[in-house]
Amino acid sequence: MGILTAAYSDKGTKKETNQDSFCIKIAKTQFGKAVLGVICDGMGGLEQGEVASASVINAFSNWFEKDLPMELQKNNLNDLEYQWKRLIQEQNQRIGEFGRKNKIQLGTTLTAVFLIENKFMMIANVGDTRAYCIDDKLTILSEDHTVVAREVKRGNITSEQAKTDPRRNVLLQCIGASKIVDPEFLFCVPAHTTTYMLCSDGFRHVISENEIYNSFNPNNLMTEEIMEKNARKLVELDMQRGETDNITVLLIKIQEGEN
Repeated sequence: MGILTAAYSDKGTKKETNQDSFCIKIAKTQFGKAVLGVICDGMGGLEQGEVASASVINAFSNWFEKDLPMELQKNNLNDLEYQWKRLIQEQNQRIGEFGRKNKIQLGTTLTAVFLIENKFMMIANVGDTRAYCIDDKLTILSEDHTVVAREVKRGNITSEQAKTDPRRNVLLQCIGASKIVDPEFLFCVPAHTTTYMLCSDGFRHVISENEIYNSFNPNNLMTEEIMEKNARKLVELDMQRGETDNITVLLIKIQEGEN
């Protein structure tokens, strides 16, 4: 089983710093190739959002390198959700304490995916960064934790109204700025000839789902160079159309054969 990965990030046209952070980790295990992909969007408009996003990224990176090997030796994937919940709650407390100590407000969203070839996949989400599946269509896997997403779910506004609603960036929870964080989890079996995409909200505001699908259709992504090239093109298109937020996209493609 082959796995290709790529990512691209830009601070955008208006902001002085890039408060988005991401990581991709790959390891060979007794179960096959394991991949961790994480995107965090440091809270726009809040101070030192890049500190919060980098802190969570580092915590997941350390988990992959130090804790995951021991769990795989136990042959027990059922504990991974508990470990991630504990990690996220620890980060929420740590970032919150840092903010109170320094009298600043900071926080970050999170979307993380861990998969082992076509055997196991777990996705965790807090906030409005997103996870998508791209095969013969584009499917959103995560659920936004925002005021407008809640209102759409309740039937108070339509999906089209949500796109321009002034509350679209108001989060119901984020790591470091919420008293309680309740991450959403999704489990599934990864499919081959499939692209999994994570992105910050700045990536998806001004481009269409058709443009995302056409760029990341797994049948067109034969190499990591092509994946990164297409990611760069969409980020540049975002900026041409006036996106002012930080912009990050991360791709994981599963394909038959080795790479």
